[in-house]
Amino acid sequence: MTYSSINTPNPISNNPLNIANEQLPQRLFNRREIIPQRNDVLWRIQRGTIRTLTWSEDGTFITLGYWGPGDLVGYPLSTVKPYQIECLTSVEVSVIPPHLWHQDLNALLSHIQQAEELLSIVHRKPIYLRLWQFLVWLSEKFGREVEQGKLIDLNVTHQEIAEVLNTTRVTVTRLLQQFEEQGKMLRYKRRIVLCFPNQGAKK
Repeated sequence: MTYSSINTPNPISNNPLNIANEQLPQRLFNRREIIPQRNDVLWRIQRGTIRTLTWSEDGTFITLGYWGPGDLVGYPLSTVKPYQIECLTSVEVSVIPPHLWHQDLNALLSHIQQAEELLSIVHRKPIYLRLWQFLVWLSEKFGREVEQGKLIDLNVTHQEIAEVLNTTRVTVTRLLQQFEEQGKMLRYKRRIVLCFPNQGAKK
């Protein structure tokens, strides 16, 4: 990982918040790298994708959230133990010290809302609805419109999906195949495209 900082003020704006943001130190992390456990900072994602996770006594991973540009992550946001922040891609973050946390209230509220939304999805029944709602959630957060529907621009494995939804990799694989057969989704270069009938309308 490397460090850098941006110290050039924005000549267009005299807003102190904007200037503070530009002077925040930046950190770069590689794919699969674990963000260091620090209780004195939050990390604002500028580029890349992160997941937060814990694990049970038997070593089963439990995914707590997926986060992308604009989101805040950090060890002060959770009391879950153990707790880990893993980079799913190469990641660039800004380091937010405690005295600036109040300036990111909207991002903090968004963190809570997204965590609760994902929690509600994880408890949906039956499992095929749970999986479909999770794919829709990913498409809304990481998706982009393509001719066939909405491409989830995130390389998430069947095992990682299973860890989120508290099911097995075999079940995820079987249901994804069913979705393909039903014309609800298709594959594109190891990515998933959801085929919405009404130009990407939400389900």
